[in-house]
Amino acid sequence: MADLLIDLLRHGETEGGSCFRGRTDDELTETGWSQLRRATAGQSPWKEIICSPAKRCARFAEQLAKTHNIPCRQKAWLWEMDFGDWEGVTATELAATDADRLNAFWQDPINQTPPGGEPFQLFQQRVLDGWHATIRQASEGILLVSHGGPIRIILAHSLGMPPQNLMRLEVPHASLSQVRISIDATGHIYSSMVGLNMGGHE
Repeated sequence: MADLLIDLLRHGETEGGSCFRGRTDDELTETGWSQLRRATAGQSPWKEIICSPAKRCARFAEQLAKTHNIPCRQKAWLWEMDFGDWEGVTATELAATDADRLNAFWQDPINQTPPGGEPFQLFQQRVLDGWHATIRQASEGILLVSHGGPIRIILAHSLGMPPQNLMRLEVPHASLSQVRISIDATGHIYSSMVGLNMGGHE
């Protein structure tokens, strides 16, 4: 039963400040670029990079792939959750205009979907379908460059954590985590977390 190591890298600091940013396609700040360079410096070369199509992920992933002369693919399953009408809006702004819905979301994000947004169950299924397809096809080291939401879902799934505990996993900007995958002869998948937030930056 061969082991497969997969690294999970969250994008760095993003232009526009702190807000509900799922499909809002902002660029990295200069600080964000620096964070990602530090997080990946000296790491063992990967054989492939798979990234979210979002600019804050794809721009750096493509540059890193070019540096290591390895392929880079964009996959839609790695997008962050779509926050619908809340896209690009800060929590402070929502507290003034949609306080009840915001409070309901904070208390139960699994079952309280932002207006016009992506239900959590569909978001989770999208990410895990892509994750399982990727690990079953992979044979060598992969770097996934994505967002806080998808990375939390993958880590929680690997640890057998219920989705209600997702936010207990801190995934700061440019954090690098690692999961070990083993698949036995019957196709059963075993997973463990090797590292969490290695070199992460707020």
